[in-house]
Amino acid sequence: MALSRYNGMQNDMPNTFSSMLDRFFNESVNSRNFSGFTPHVDACETEKSFEIEISLPGVEKEDISIDFQEGKLTITGERKLEKKEDGRRYHMLETQYGSFSRSFYLPDKVNPDQISAIFENGVLLVNVPKDEQKTMKRQISISSAPADCKPKAKAMQSKELAGSENGSANK
Repeated sequence: MALSRYNGMQNDMPNTFSSMLDRFFNESVNSRNFSGFTPHVDACETEKSFEIEISLPGVEKEDISIDFQEGKLTITGERKLEKKEDGRRYHMLETQYGSFSRSFYLPDKVNPDQISAIFENGVLLVNVPKDEQKTMKRQISISSAPADCKPKAKAMQSKELAGSENGSANK
């Protein structure tokens, strides 16, 4: 048996450049080990709320969970693979199955008690309303100190000055 140098391109080298590209993309895509899938998300902000739309085809409503804690909205679930064993042999299976989890950090101006979700035709729409009390613009007026507060403020200032002089004299 003779030894020959291996450069990775001898035995299984495709005949054409096109077949080489096909093989490269098929092997790189199909060789990934998906333990789950990542659903596609569209998120937007309106004047009154944040809206998160998640595409979940083939997922049952009972397999979805939505949690909100410490400003983080987490949506988890599972798309189950139902194998139908009736003499079929799959040559390609590109649909992703398994569990998923998507988390979104929201600002503190949301109202977690009013979060709602609707699941219809494989699309989950989560509406996170803003807290109107936190988002409402307010003008704060500045007033003069009442006459009875002015002597107290002056007395506090004189005590602070006396305390700092005594403190520096002792050192």
